Amino acid sequence: MQFDELSVVVLTTKTPAPARSDAEDDAIQDAHMAHLADLHEKGHMLAAGPMSDGQYRGMLMLRTDVATARELMNADPGVVAGWFDVAAMAWRVPRGAMHFTSTTFPRSMADTL
Repeated sequence: MQFDELSVVVLTTKTPAPARSDAEDDAIQDAHMAHLADLHEKGHMLAAGPMSDGQYRGMLMLRTDVATARELMNADPGVVAGWFDVAAMAWRVPRGAMHFTSTTFPRSMADTL
């Protein structure tokens, strides 16, 4: 049997989180969302979304190896700003078991309204 090899990334809350103004937080959030949208547009990211837990903040599925997933996510503005830690792991599923339809990801909080 053949398998698709993907990377699952979980973003967790970095503690202690650096103190910033609301305007700085808004700018970092928008930059984080734009980074994820760019990853999707470039074909690296298949799916992503927030998690409603205080520790676990988001989960992504990338069409990359784990080392590349870590590299891409370490460039995320939320990671660079000290908001998130990155945990990345390989995930193998039977080839063809997962299907994704064409979509777009929001580039900012304004796109979610």
